Amino acid sequence: MIRCPRCATLHATGPAPCPGCGFVPATIDGFTAWSPEVAGDGEGFRPEYFAQLAEMEAGHFWFRARNALIAWAVGRHFPDARDYLEVGCGTGYVLAGVAERFPAMRLTASELLVAGLPFAAGRVPSARLVQLDARRLPWVGEFDLIGAYDVVEHIDEDATVLAAMHEALRPGGGVVLTVPQHPWLWSEADRYACHVRRYRRGELEGRLRAAGFRVLRSTSFVATLLPLMAASRLAASKDEPFDPTAEFRIGRTANRLLEGMLHLELGAIRAGLSLPFGGSRLVVAVRDDAHPQR
Repeated sequence: MIRCPRCATLHATGPAPCPGCGFVPATIDGFTAWSPEVAGDGEGFRPEYFAQLAEMEAGHFWFRARNALIAWAVGRHFPDARDYLEVGCGTGYVLAGVAERFPAMRLTASELLVAGLPFAAGRVPSARLVQLDARRLPWVGEFDLIGAYDVVEHIDEDATVLAAMHEALRPGGGVVLTVPQHPWLWSEADRYACHVRRYRRGELEGRLRAAGFRVLRSTSFVATLLPLMAASRLAASKDEPFDPTAEFRIGRTANRLLEGMLHLELGAIRAGLSLPFGGSRLVVAVRDDAHPQR
């Protein structure tokens, strides 16, 4: 179902106008735009960063390992999910991984900045792609599963986003989220990426519970590389211009080694171990329909 953003009438999902007021969402560059007023202003992200990401993601150890972790979490906790929404899909790299791993899923993906959607469309032509503000999802009871991967840390009102996700899920549906962790790791890289926070351990879980979710699994990730992350941030000179591409320029051998280390972590997580520390955190939660959102 869709909740009309103009008059709040609930109506069937589809291209037809709202039966209550006739509202039809805008179209920008061929994509449905539910929040056109913020489709190109760079709030929470830099539009020029999409091209950099699209070039680097597929070959970089962190993105590849994170995709493997997400695919495992989806298959482990939501094997029967059929309708999937990814919030903040960026260039569609994760979406493409989900599409490959779960070909029967009906995929919808959103991005605040319409500049990212052509990249996602090129990677996953079968997906329904829309522009919208994650704080104002238009759907009610529409999806079995919602994913947001390193997205909610860009948004001041993360509690509003989680509440919107709760409403967009069907009963029994859930979320898979990844976020950067440990405020003490805050650096110029976070500022460049337009983060507003790095999460403390337990912080995201508490906000999910407040939004009406029950947490199924929570674990750190990038634990074995935490000393390297800390050292690189301490070594960064505040007197030199920040180079956002430096962390991507690593040798092929080092890239393979680091990816192998993260796959060892994934093996531990699959075996049931929840890692207490790490540069990232994975949280899996379901709608707690016994204790609905207040």
